[in-house]
Amino acid sequence: MNKSTLLSFLMAVVAMCLSSSTTSAFVVRSSSVVSPSKTTAATTTSLNVFGNKKSQAQKAVAKEEDSKYWQGEWVCKDCGYIYNRAECAGLYFEEQGPGFRCPQCSGPRRRYAKKVGDRVGTTLDGGDAPILIFSFGGVALTIAFGIWAVNNL
Repeated sequence: MNKSTLLSFLMAVVAMCLSSSTTSAFVVRSSSVVSPSKTTAATTTSLNVFGNKKSQAQKAVAKEEDSKYWQGEWVCKDCGYIYNRAECAGLYFEEQGPGFRCPQCSGPRRRYAKKVGDRVGTTLDGGDAPILIFSFGGVALTIAFGIWAVNNL
């Protein structure tokens, strides 16, 4: 390409950009703006921030459901994150599946523990005890196999 062809191409692109600047996504078109005087029907807006009022039967069912679950806090033992139902689709911690991970550190569900006052306990799913038992068992078997292999080879 020679310089004159390149220059004329760039000028055409600049001219096209300048001519289409009125169709930008950030320009408000007058046809899309509705003035308040043009509205024909009065509209009412109800903002249900707190939801609908519950009946006594609904309150009893909700209270019974709440009593099934731990009312204290669940704490991640790795990072200290406190489980918040509102951040986790409104599910109680006990309703979370085995694939649940800590939102802060990606620790597994078994790393969560119940918090009672200042103390953090262990979960009902065994905590880390099964992992530690099998890990030490594997180390012991590896050492025993190594000793056997050295003596027999």
